[in-house]
Amino acid sequence: MATTANTKASHLLVIIAFATVYIVWGSTYFFIQMAIQGFPPMLMGALRFFSAGILLLGWCYIRGDNIFVKRDIITSGICGLLTLFIATGIVIWVERNIPSAMVAIMVSVNPIWFIILDKANWRVNLKNKSTIFGLIIGFAGILLLFGEAFLKSVTGTMDHAKLTGLLLLLAGPVAWSSGSLYSKKRGGTAPARVNTSWQMIIAGLTFVPAAIIHQKFNGFNLATVPAQSWMAIVYLIIFGSIGAFSAYVWLLQVRPATQVSTHSYVNPVIAVLLGVCFAHESISLMQFLGLIVILLSVLLVNLSKYGKLTFKKTVTETVEQAGNCNHLNPASDLEQIKALAKIAYRI
Repeated sequence: MATTANTKASHLLVIIAFATVYIVWGSTYFFIQMAIQGFPPMLMGALRFFSAGILLLGWCYIRGDNIFVKRDIITSGICGLLTLFIATGIVIWVERNIPSAMVAIMVSVNPIWFIILDKANWRVNLKNKSTIFGLIIGFAGILLLFGEAFLKSVTGTMDHAKLTGLLLLLAGPVAWSSGSLYSKKRGGTAPARVNTSWQMIIAGLTFVPAAIIHQKFNGFNLATVPAQSWMAIVYLIIFGSIGAFSAYVWLLQVRPATQVSTHSYVNPVIAVLLGVCFAHESISLMQFLGLIVILLSVLLVNLSKYGKLTFKKTVTETVEQAGNCNHLNPASDLEQIKALAKIAYRI
């Protein structure tokens, strides 16, 4: 049975998964740039995702998971092509010519596309003012965070490569949101870790012909790859793909897609902090305000979800306790209370 956003999950595991996606994926901007200093972009994508997928699939096999379900493999393949090959591949490709700040701005519109494309939940998402305000405020925070760098970039000379990259970045968030929603809708019988494995394997294999077409193997020698690029790609494989992407796919099964998409606002925050701490970059007052605004947006988006869950739990417990009372023996009385509770929950 396909899992949904209402699937019960440990709150601790949800917190750990969100922290992993927020922090680790925020650091991947830094490590991708480090990796492509030694590896051609498409080859790096192939090595990263195929290696991560094989390792994770091997672990699934050891655990006794059924890893060869045709329907699940096809679904995972479609998701992997959209989210990893197209969306992440675009990020890897354009970071050769476009500053990370500009890339982060373009990618941060993911939550907007989640709402636009998630037609099944239009009534819920568009009715929830907290979610809408949170998304808008989050994007405003991104503009504050990277506004200065963005203005400096666009006022300079924009060559053909940079213009092409910007146009590609318009398609990236659409592909990512489409793949994520498809994964959430189609679900599957296999555990999330198995689906994640196949997504990465199929995406990794697709990067190979892309690298060949662009002739990125010509003149490449593994012996010349610097140690920092090797360390970066190992980090991307273990933490960025196996750890964070697995957590992301699992979160899509147990939490609303809109809530999961808030990583697009938090990841740039982590990227800035890494730049300040490890690349000796400075942070301005406007950027600091942007960080605060982004955190506020995440709170707004999540607040309504957790508020409803808490209220629903409270109502359920109250109804169950009422049902145990001596004066509520008839089943009809209990059903009436449940009906009233449902009406109150909708309000």
